[in-house]
Amino acid sequence: MTIKPIKDEKDYQQALQRLELIFDAAYGSEHGDELEILGILIEKYENEHFPISFPDPIEAIKFRMEQMGYNQSDLAKVIGLKSRASEILNKKRKLSLEMIRLLHDNMKIPTDVLVQAY
Repeated sequence: MTIKPIKDEKDYQQALQRLELIFDAAYGSEHGDELEILGILIEKYENEHFPISFPDPIEAIKFRMEQMGYNQSDLAKVIGLKSRASEILNKKRKLSLEMIRLLHDNMKIPTDVLVQAY
C-alpha cells in the first residue's frame, strides 16, 4: 500500500482508479484500510477543488414544499399571510429572521441555506 497526498488532477485520477479497484475490500483488511484512507484523501481534494455551494434560499423552499406536498397556502400557514408567502416565493419580499426560524422549525430547511442573500 503506497499512499500519497493528492496534489493535482493527475494524482486525483490515479486515486479514483485505485479506489475503483479496491472498492469491495473487506473492512479491516490491508486493502480495506487503503480504501478508507483513499476515501478521506479524495474527499478532501474534492471539497477543496469542487465545492458545492448552498442552493438559493427561495429555490430551497420551493424544493422542500414539493417534497412535502405543500402549496402556497400551506407555506402561508408556516410563515403567516398568504400574500406574504406569494411575495417570498416571487422574491418580492426578503425573509425575516422570524420567517427563517419558522421555516427551519416547521419544514426542516437548514438555516445556513435560508440566511443567504438572494
